[in-house]
Amino acid sequence: MKSKTDSLLISLYQKGDEEALSALIHRHQRELFTFIFYKINDEDLANDVFQDTFMKIILMLKEGRYNEEGKFILWAKRIAHNLIIDHFRLKAKNVKVSETTFETDEYSIFDLIREPSENIEDQLVTLQIQEDLLRMLQFLPQNQQEVIKLRFFDGLSFKEIADHTNMSINTTLGRVRYALINLRKIMDENNIVLTR
Repeated sequence: MKSKTDSLLISLYQKGDEEALSALIHRHQRELFTFIFYKINDEDLANDVFQDTFMKIILMLKEGRYNEEGKFILWAKRIAHNLIIDHFRLKAKNVKVSETTFETDEYSIFDLIREPSENIEDQLVTLQIQEDLLRMLQFLPQNQQEVIKLRFFDGLSFKEIADHTNMSINTTLGRVRYALINLRKIMDENNIVLTR
């Protein structure tokens, strides 16, 4: 199975080959777990999210909802990223989180643009939020626009953004942080409130 591509393994699994799924999981488990752990820094929780991610991947593969637009691992990380967002959203409902935390900065605005529910009104509101955010991004310097889009719209990790833009991770973190601070200023100055 080692020589088989991700696409072939997915195709074999969708035809009923359970070993192909095992090979796919084995191939990517370390990178995916590291991605999850880096974001939440809690091994038990990372294990839970990791399991939930593969449960969702299995379900989506069985339903034929995998598309070949990108690499499997990027698709898997996007699913994990959304599950992490859901976790922080749920936590935020129960606990008032300090606004000074960098991780909280990430989830304060962008958790509003994740997968919409089936309700058509929610979908329209989500679409409006996305449009408002994209309009606000135009007021940021080009390099900040780029990292925000890669981080929050494409769901890439800081390392992936650093690789993609040929920057160090520290520079990437700094640009995302300044972009979020600038977005907050734009929202405050224009009395923009993003709510669902």
